[in-house]
Amino acid sequence: MTSIRLDMTMSLDGFVAGPEDRPGQEMGRGGFRLFNWLDDRNSPGPNHDVYAESMATGAILSGRRTFELAGRWNGDHHDGVPILVLTHQVDDDDVPPGSARFYTDVAACAAAAREGADGKDVMVHGAGAAQALIRAGELDEIEVHVVPVLLGAGRRLFDMLDDLAQPVELEAVRAVEGRDATHLRYRVVRDS
Repeated sequence: MTSIRLDMTMSLDGFVAGPEDRPGQEMGRGGFRLFNWLDDRNSPGPNHDVYAESMATGAILSGRRTFELAGRWNGDHHDGVPILVLTHQVDDDDVPPGSARFYTDVAACAAAAREGADGKDVMVHGAGAAQALIRAGELDEIEVHVVPVLLGAGRRLFDMLDDLAQPVELEAVRAVEGRDATHLRYRVVRDS
């Protein structure tokens, strides 16, 4: 079954980007420190295994801000998989590159991502997209790569969830210790 899985790297204090993230400083001040663990992605070990698993996904579901700050991934995040971008509005003359498509409805975006993933999991990037998927009950798993650094300020992963009707319960799936990151995966527990 296709799962929609958030895949984000964050500081121990919960930031996915440092302060002042913008074009030209995409990860904010000090934010690229969060990706040091990726230096091991091509060497045998836990970081390689976690990264390879992420790259085996069949579609990307991204928030618009992340998509834009990432240079729209030049239309290809990895292996030509579909890129579905959740956004508040779509301008008629804004045509995304490659396989990327814009969606304004969370459920429609999630359904298209599941379909486009061709039986594989969907990787989610972006704090805003993650929060929208949580609110809509469309997020199945959360994988965070926790880096031992305190950024102190910036963009938090779960900053805008104060409107939830009830807590979102999670079940631990795994914890893997890699060099410069601890990889934690949780399953979102659904009411039966």
